[in-house]
Amino acid sequence: MDFLVLFLFYLALVLIGVVTICICSKTHYLKGLVRGGAQIISYITPECLQRTMLKLLHYLFHTRNHTFILLHLILQGMVYSEYTWEIFDYCQELEFSLHYLLLPYLLLIVNLVFFMLSCVSNPGTVTKANELLFLQVYEFDEVMFSKNMKCSSCNLRKPARSKHCSVCNRCVHRFDHHCVWVNNCIGAWNARYFLLYLLTLTASAATMAVVSTVFLVQLVVVSDLYLETYVDDLGHFQVIDIVFLIQYLFLTFPRIVFMLGFVIMLSFLLGGYLCFTLYLAATNQTTNEWYRGDRAWCQHCPHVARPPSAEPQVHRNIHSHGLWSNLREIFLPATAHYERKKI
Repeated sequence: MDFLVLFLFYLALVLIGVVTICICSKTHYLKGLVRGGAQIISYITPECLQRTMLKLLHYLFHTRNHTFILLHLILQGMVYSEYTWEIFDYCQELEFSLHYLLLPYLLLIVNLVFFMLSCVSNPGTVTKANELLFLQVYEFDEVMFSKNMKCSSCNLRKPARSKHCSVCNRCVHRFDHHCVWVNNCIGAWNARYFLLYLLTLTASAATMAVVSTVFLVQLVVVSDLYLETYVDDLGHFQVIDIVFLIQYLFLTFPRIVFMLGFVIMLSFLLGGYLCFTLYLAATNQTTNEWYRGDRAWCQHCPHVARPPSAEPQVHRNIHSHGLWSNLREIFLPATAHYERKKI
């Protein structure tokens, strides 16, 4: 029973991760799906329960809270506990290289450092003191970002590539998105920490998946299990195949197989999101700009209604200056360097 509970808990956390990543990307396709799903659910769910769920969702995704930080740490602790108790000891008995086994722990330490920095660092909050400085950093394209625009909430002039975050209630320079997992905005000054956090998190999940897979394969090879035969339901001798091996390993090491399935799914999810984030970094875009640019492209579609007199405005990425220059802007933001010199 404890294995079933563990599996359901892992599955629920994976689903939460998928939903959260999708919400962070905020594509219009997702909004349409969510809107349609919400309408269907509203017909079969009592109003009191709907109100409770809406309040809970608003608290989780539209207010600053530490729920997902605690969930992140609990999930990481559970996975590493399973790895330590189930995989580490067995692998030592099979004489695996200690450096190989300790790599996930090294990645964990580095990951927690960048996780903490992503949580507590200033993303590039626009204030009266640095407003003029931020206005000079990026050029206005007059399509997505126009000059002389004021933030109605902060009452400050909006620098190019900035956005007001409704969750944090502040304008953020080179705003990317608000990440609930770190309870902070991702902007010009902490984008490098978030990128390295995501990179090490993906690497740690992938490393544990590889170690667990190699352990199970080594176990099968050492025990010569793949050479054995079994009697099927008809009384015939059959050579052990992949399906039978998986079933055998599942019944013999259920916790390891559950953990392996979880970290494999997590590796694919995080790997996909990491590739998207690296693409944005390489092309000098933010999630906010990519989403708004995607919407601007859709406005040219024939089914989108617009006034007859409206001239179509084409968005071009004017901030990309080559791969190395774009990456340097992520890891060495000019405004942060300027601020340190002033201090």
